[in-house]
Amino acid sequence: MEKHYRVLDKVRERMLRMPNVVGIGVGHKRVGMTRTDKPAIIIFVEKKVPAANLRRSQKVPQKIDGLDTDVVEIGRVRLLDRVMRIRPALPGSSIGHYKISAGTFGALVKDSKTGEKLILSNNHILANASNGSDGRARAGDAILQPGPHDGGKPSDKIAELVRFIPLIRTPQQSDCPVAAGVAGIGNRFIRLLRPAYEMRFYKYTRDTNIVDCAVARPLNDGLVGEELLELGPVAGVGEAREGMWVQKSGRTTGVTSGLVTAMGVTLKVNLSDDESAWFSDQVVADVMCQPGDSGSLVIDQENKAVGLLFAGSDTHCIFNRIQNVLNLLEIEF
Repeated sequence: MEKHYRVLDKVRERMLRMPNVVGIGVGHKRVGMTRTDKPAIIIFVEKKVPAANLRRSQKVPQKIDGLDTDVVEIGRVRLLDRVMRIRPALPGSSIGHYKISAGTFGALVKDSKTGEKLILSNNHILANASNGSDGRARAGDAILQPGPHDGGKPSDKIAELVRFIPLIRTPQQSDCPVAAGVAGIGNRFIRLLRPAYEMRFYKYTRDTNIVDCAVARPLNDGLVGEELLELGPVAGVGEAREGMWVQKSGRTTGVTSGLVTAMGVTLKVNLSDDESAWFSDQVVADVMCQPGDSGSLVIDQENKAVGLLFAGSDTHCIFNRIQNVLNLLEIEF
């Protein structure tokens, strides 16, 4: 396509002076939504106008210096700020349960039974890291875009929590009746000396989580879009493999990529300064991520979903295998 780039340099300024033309480049001609193998000079216009409504001087020629052209309607081009209010909201942007800070809108999926559209992200993003019985979240809770940390207000509600897979913490408060009875007796004595203190029993567990995931129902389908910011549409479901190149589109670090370095991983993850949880069957990759990227969909080179990012360190990110997420939440792409 060397000749195409030479012609591009030659005609760039002239073409950009044409009304409605907002960009020009080199690519492959498309027929409908299908990319062909034919190279072309791509002319981007804000809106396509019927040829009958244009003067001859305003029409993009079908060929330039013998090379095919392709006119693409791109709309109005603007900066995409991932932490701003975006309508329709897109995967890769800021989102969150009304009680949390902010995370990432992972993907738009479908309920396997009803076919309704749902927003996919982590439990700790859409359900406030709930174990299902702690009152942190319940079905119907407001989901904001952007998330509260990024300025999201009640008026920015775009969805309601539908369901989530509970998170098992280590340790967690005991629900044993005997322990509760002992604590009750102890607290009666403690209050005589230290009214501001109370006794609680916790149980330590090595039970593990295999996912950190939840889904929310958009208030209406027009509030959300399907394409991952800067990465395009999801092209189905794949399987993570050691050594595979993967990438994600996240609220904080945007698009980053790297290689899968370990599979079948069991590790301890800090949920906060005071809480932790064990996760098994996880995937580790040397993809850069930071707080706020949680919930990002991880895709392969063909844009197939392979995981859901939920944790990371200074050097690696950790993600759930996507098939576990789909099976447990009963969703599909």
